[in-house]
Amino acid sequence: FKQKTAYEIYQCDWSSDVCSSDLLLVVEDNAVNLEVIQHMLSRLGFSADVATNGQEALDAFETADYELVLMDVQMPVMDGLEASRRIRALLPEHRQPRIIAVTANAMRGDRERCLEAGMDAYLPKPVSLNQLRECLQAVLPSNVV
Repeated sequence: FKQKTAYEIYQCDWSSDVCSSDLLLVVEDNAVNLEVIQHMLSRLGFSADVATNGQEALDAFETADYELVLMDVQMPVMDGLEASRRIRALLPEHRQPRIIAVTANAMRGDRERCLEAGMDAYLPKPVSLNQLRECLQAVLPSNVV
C-alpha cells in the first residue's frame, strides 16, 4: 500500500472543471440531497463513496483513507458534528481528512459549531455548483489549484 501524495490524489484543472479524487466520502442521509451533491461532484469530475450517517462514515474509515469528506450535520444514528469529533480524535495526524460541513443549518452560530467540531469549512444548503467549486478550491492543496 503506497501512500499517495496530495498531488496524486487531487488532479484539478479548475478552468475546465476536470478534477479527480479517489478518496472522497459524502455523508448524507437524504436521498435527494445526496443525488444533487453527487451530480455536482460529477460535473466537477469527482466520484465519491457514500455513507448515510455519521456511524457509517466512521466505519468507512476502517477500509479507506479518505482525504476529503462532505458531511451533513443533521443525520440519524450519529450526527455530523459527533462524527467529525470522533474522526479528529480517532485518526492519526497523517490520516486526517479535510471535512466540509454541508448543512441546512444556517442560523447564527451554526458555522462556529461546525468548525469547533473539527470541520474545515462550511457550506449552507442549498449549495450551488459555484459555491461547491469555491469551497473545494479553498480546502484542496494549493499546488493544484
